[in-house]
Amino acid sequence: MQNVSIIGVGQTPVGEHWELSLRHLALQAVQAALDNAGLNKVDAIIVGNALGGVISNQNHLGALVTDFAGMRGTEAFRVEAADASGGVALRQGYLMVASGMAQTVMVLGVEKVTDLIGSQRQTAMASFLDAEYEAAHGATPVALAALLMRRYMHEYGVQVADFANFSVNAHANGSKNANAMYRNLIRAERFSSAPLVADPVNLFDVAPEADGAAAVILTSAERAADLVPHPVRILASAVGTDALAVHDRPDPLCLMAASLSAQRAYEQASIGPADVDLLELHDSSTIMAALSLEACGFADRGEGWRLATDNRIGTKGSIPISTFGGLKSRGNPFGATGVYQAVEVVLQLRGEAGENQIEGAQIGMTQNLGGLGGTAVTHLFGR
Repeated sequence: MQNVSIIGVGQTPVGEHWELSLRHLALQAVQAALDNAGLNKVDAIIVGNALGGVISNQNHLGALVTDFAGMRGTEAFRVEAADASGGVALRQGYLMVASGMAQTVMVLGVEKVTDLIGSQRQTAMASFLDAEYEAAHGATPVALAALLMRRYMHEYGVQVADFANFSVNAHANGSKNANAMYRNLIRAERFSSAPLVADPVNLFDVAPEADGAAAVILTSAERAADLVPHPVRILASAVGTDALAVHDRPDPLCLMAASLSAQRAYEQASIGPADVDLLELHDSSTIMAALSLEACGFADRGEGWRLATDNRIGTKGSIPISTFGGLKSRGNPFGATGVYQAVEVVLQLRGEAGENQIEGAQIGMTQNLGGLGGTAVTHLFGR
């Protein structure tokens, strides 16, 4: 197995791109990544996408993207794992290069969700859940996150206000990210009074659904050193799964897939949580941020929220998270989210994060979740 490095990154601003189609968004990220790497082609393109078939009426994205990008004939295919699609695509690209089956691979995450609104979009998002036992009864990802948050608050004696700094931190960082969807600041004292989305989850709790595309280019570590000045090595890549339906899990407040993928990644890289300088986690809602921190070993059970209240998650904290705004401020373009996370960690490790730079960052971590954690993909990166 070869060591794998990232030699190019590209991204579009996250937002409501009414003027762009799925293929046009993809093309912008593809071109940006190729320019960043100084290349004009790759051996393969892997597309992470969650809802193209449902919202854009477009499946078969591998052929669509390669043709539109002027690389007709290139090996290409799409992978899907709800909003963990981008992370799974990155793992597949990593495996292709590591195995020697391809020399240079582009991993592209792309999503166009704002073409549907209201109940139509909620129905599309419910496809991330168990269709027969959750979605059929009206469940949505946000509604299930609300149930998890209510259970967490009951079990550990936590109040809604105790989650505020997850969103305050995300927006503080996102305010300095030109690609973020929402660059406004949030005041902690206003957090609890925001309009409810699904009690107790409110508007300041939950990440906005968005359009966007991001891409990274992978090659062998040996080749990367000859191509770019500051390649970033992928130290570990791991996936875990859990019961899709939350009610089928022995302990709903334990994100087993997140824990498994994190532990597998730590073992691959021979490091632990204390060695990680920053974490881009899947803060689709504040409860998922707290549960992810616990699952990844940064906090004990029932203590993840304290990292926020103690401000240990800020850019100068012990474990900076959402350093470019996370899903909450940058936005959540579903199938592209895991690739955006990788782009952001690469920028940090290159020292190209601008005002969001984590000083002295050597090791970065991403964790991309599908739905309510049915799939979890963890990657570790090193300078």
